Amino acid sequence: MKICVATDKGGLEDTVSAVFGRCPTYTFVEVEGKEIKDTEIVQNQFAGAAGGAGIQASQFVAGKGANVVIAGNYGPNAFPILNQAGVKVVSAAGINVKDAVMKYLNGELQDISQATGPAYGGMPGG
Repeated sequence: MKICVATDKGGLEDTVSAVFGRCPTYTFVEVEGKEIKDTEIVQNQFAGAAGGAGIQASQFVAGKGANVVIAGNYGPNAFPILNQAGVKVVSAAGINVKDAVMKYLNGELQDISQATGPAYGGMPGG
């Protein structure tokens, strides 16, 4: 299973970002059972987009093969794309990446069924 976590700097010790589409990095975590096997930190090339960051980020994350994504909030444009791609969407913020992944694997974090943030919520002044 591949879990994508929205992060600021990336890595297992970083904190889950409050935003999905405009977070600075994504930390992809490969797990087998309840064991972390590998991590990859990828810069979010859409974080500074004038518009459509959530859409582009969602397509990127789905294209990287993520089964689950964890972030604080998801905008109304990002959520449906992730959902349609079959990516489970989980809301969690303020905890470190490793804890978030383990909580998800242990059933302590649940999938959400709708966007949790407003349109343009991750933009400065938005």
